[in-house]
Parts: sequence; C-alpha cells; structure tokens
Amino acid sequence: MSAMSRSGKSLVRWAVCAGVLLLFVGLLSPLCSRQANAEPKAASRRVRGAAAADVPNGGLSLQHSRTYVHVDKTNFLGHEHAVEGRLKSGTLHLSGDPSFGELVFDMASFDVDTPAARKYIGLPGTTDNATKSKVTANMRGADVLNVRRYPTAKFVVKSIAPLKAMSRRGLPQYQIDGEFTLCGQTRPIKMTADAEQKGDWLHLRGGFSIQQTQFGMTPFSVGLGAIGVADRLKIWGDLWVANRNMAVGRDRGAAVQ
Repeated sequence: MSAMSRSGKSLVRWAVCAGVLLLFVGLLSPLCSRQANAEPKAASRRVRGAAAADVPNGGLSLQHSRTYVHVDKTNFLGHEHAVEGRLKSGTLHLSGDPSFGELVFDMASFDVDTPAARKYIGLPGTTDNATKSKVTANMRGADVLNVRRYPTAKFVVKSIAPLKAMSRRGLPQYQIDGEFTLCGQTRPIKMTADAEQKGDWLHLRGGFSIQQTQFGMTPFSVGLGAIGVADRLKIWGDLWVANRNMAVGRDRGAAVQ
C-alpha cells in the first residue's frame, strides 16, 4: 500500500472520528445547561397581544405568568423533573408604591414534566403520561407539598432594588428580597430578576433555590435512597406584570414613575 493511500485512509478515519465527536458534543450540550431558557416567541406574542387595560397596574397576567421548578436527582438511577405551576394572584410594584406586592401560588396547579416546563428548564425528551401522573401525585401528597393542607404558597416582597450590572440577556436587573411561605414554613428569600418592557407589560424573569427539608418536606426516595430526588430545588418565576406609564431604565436598572 502506498504512503499516499495510507495517508488518505488516515484522513478519512480522522474525519469520521471528528464527526462523531461533534455529534456527541452537540447532544451533550443541552444536558449540561440548566439555565432557564428565554420565553417561547409564541407565548411572548400572545401576552403582548393581551389587554393590559383589563389588569390593574402592577397586577399579574395570571393566564400567562408561570413558575418553573427543576427537581434534580440524587444519583444516576434517578430522574430529573421539570415542574410547571400557576399563580392564584399577584402584584409587583418596582417603585414600592403603594407596596412592593406579593405572589400567591396555586399549589394544586403544579404539574410534573409538562412540555413547557421541560423546555423552559432545558431537559431533553418527554415523560409518558402514566409516569407524569404518578410523580405529580407523589409531589402533591402529604410528604412533599401536602396540597390538601397547604393549597397555596406565598412570597411577600419586602424590597426591590435596581442593580448596576445587566443580565446575560442585556436587560436591567433587580434584587428582590422577601419572605417565602411554603407548607406552613416561612423563610427569607433573595432573588435576582431581569425586566423587559413589552408593550403595556413588564416581563420579569428570575430565580432562587430552596432546600425542601427547610420547609418541612421530605424529598421523595425509594429503595433505601437508591432512587430519589435532591433536597435542593431550583425555582424560576416567569411573570407578566401590567406596567403602564412606567419606564424601565437601562443605565442602572432604575424604575421611573
């Protein structure tokens, strides 16, 4: 075999290996990212087309606002889950006038592994309906959310302050501090959210983490812990707030009446 032929075959093998490597990296990249995605364009268009005049200034669009939760696994035998929940009521005022507001979550609306939740969190694939129903029932049951006893959770906002740094989306950011009540337990929460004005709506996106055990919940596990979910939950809020006659500054993230 000539040196030219051997060189040509080596080049082909290298090209095949490189192609396989690039394919592997392409498949792996979504699995490595656990940051909430930007909102789907279709959802954004629907909200911008909604009538903000029907909602008091500072009030939430309950139809379009969502909460998303990433439930991690304890080891390779477990499964990650994405949860989608709705709000029962809510107000937010960046200026603090008349108050900073509060968010009330409808815990009975929380569903496991909806397509929207998995897409938002960045989990690939889907979950069959039987598994979704079983995991949702466990989540809403007495050991975890105990929805029958605690049908709502609440985040009372104590302060909202603009931050100098822009978000990774290039938007003004706010530090939002308050008290979060879940399963009858209240804990202080700090979160960072960015804000984007879209028509008469202010789109706020931010997140924080909690430990289930700090709120009296028992992380689900079976087989002496061989399969289970992590204590830590990552929670994102994707909120649409009626925001007329208020500009969101981009220099320091300041809200101006």
